[in-house]
Amino acid sequence: MTPARHCVALEQAREVLANADPRMARLIDAHGSCGLTPHWKRSPYESLVRAVMFQQLHGNAAKAILARFMALYPESPFPTPEEVLSADEATLRGVGLSRQKSSYIQAIAAGARDGVVPVRRGDLARSDDEAIIERLTSIRGVGRWTVEMMLIFTLGRLDVLPVGDFGVRSGFDRMARRRVPVTPKQLAEHGERWAPYRSVAAWYLWRAADG
Repeated sequence: MTPARHCVALEQAREVLANADPRMARLIDAHGSCGLTPHWKRSPYESLVRAVMFQQLHGNAAKAILARFMALYPESPFPTPEEVLSADEATLRGVGLSRQKSSYIQAIAAGARDGVVPVRRGDLARSDDEAIIERLTSIRGVGRWTVEMMLIFTLGRLDVLPVGDFGVRSGFDRMARRRVPVTPKQLAEHGERWAPYRSVAAWYLWRAADG
């Protein structure tokens, strides 16, 4: 997927989703064009490291930790796997990372060194979404949700519905005016009608959750 093709697909997605689901159509009317903009220059390795840093933290706190982490390696645009593996736990914890997150980040770096976690986007170009999820969740600390965020926001994959995401489920409940929260299984079943643009549907559900 290229940035140009992605932009064209977003416009096509609005029509497809609106025709497939009247409630989604109303949501699209309310929020307008989809603002889903992937980080096209970010590698899968970098994306996973960043995602782990932001897990279970307020955005500003995570940004501060990330800035201190990157300051450890001023010569690199982003710390390489070798640089991360050369740091001891005390150094990583010194920037504000927990012991657990330090171990996860080093596990991702080791995966990149060993060829499991790609440091080039093109290495995943021919792999389908489920194959990528299976490959990367073999790394300690990397779960399905983390890989799904990478697929959407780094690789620009358009047909990913993160049913484990609380914001997506909350947005669906608001859109559908449900009294009983939707389950991941129920959302996955309903979301089949949004293929092949389930990532775009997720973006609109996040907007619905935000109010």
